[in-house]
Amino acid sequence: MKPVSFAYHRPRCVHEAVAMLSRFAPEDGRVLAGGQSLVPIMAFRLSRPAHLVDINPVTELDRLDDSPEALRIGALVRHARFHRPVTKGPLGRLLSIVVRHIAHYPIRVRGTFCGSVAHADPASEWCCVTAALGGRMHTLSVRGAREIPATDYFKGVMTTALIPDELLTAVQLPMLPAGTRVGFVEFSRRAGDFALAMAVVTYGISDGRIAGARIGIGGAEAVPRRIEAAEAAVNGRAPGLAAFRAAAEAAADAIDPLEDVQTDATYRRDLVRALVRRALEQAA
Repeated sequence: MKPVSFAYHRPRCVHEAVAMLSRFAPEDGRVLAGGQSLVPIMAFRLSRPAHLVDINPVTELDRLDDSPEALRIGALVRHARFHRPVTKGPLGRLLSIVVRHIAHYPIRVRGTFCGSVAHADPASEWCCVTAALGGRMHTLSVRGAREIPATDYFKGVMTTALIPDELLTAVQLPMLPAGTRVGFVEFSRRAGDFALAMAVVTYGISDGRIAGARIGIGGAEAVPRRIEAAEAAVNGRAPGLAAFRAAAEAAADAIDPLEDVQTDATYRRDLVRALVRRALEQAA
């Protein structure tokens, strides 16, 4: 199929893009960046925006800025930028691990980190990472700028705290301390398919025991999130199978699984149990 007709707009700067969104969002205007989620659903006529605001000419959004405290990822930074570490240390290594699980190479060349976070598919790897690390979303509209923490941003399946006329200009991830262990595992039926569940973990080692663990789950629930019960189960314990199994059981018990005709709640709980343990083992 082909999309219904729409008006195409091509701003040259951020403020022009925001002004266009202010004008056209009430008429179901949408932002086009990578288009790897939006264009297919338009082709199937599941989405019928009357206006597209193409931000690709806005080169100021194609930036990665790192500081000792955080990595700021602009709205036009493509997935493929993360094939090699974009910053030193554990965060750069984690992002390079995660990106290779995203769809297929041609999609990674075009799709964007922020586009994935804006779309908020439960199976999005970047959404899972953002939730697990406590990322912050930076938005801009004619009313001004906002900074939205991940705990307030993700609202449901493909639902976020973004207001229709807001532009997601960047996602900010905190730097991970030197020595942080990282792990990421997901399961899909075929390579490149949407994941049925995933787990991202980070933790440090202090006096031979796990400290500051973060365990995030994606794909298994309507929104990605940290599983604090699993973190509590592993913090203060020596890394090893017993601690990892305890965290995995806590994660499986804590989730409210999505269900569909092929995947029931029991199956997704089993996946989460296995993936959390494997991610912790990978980090070790």
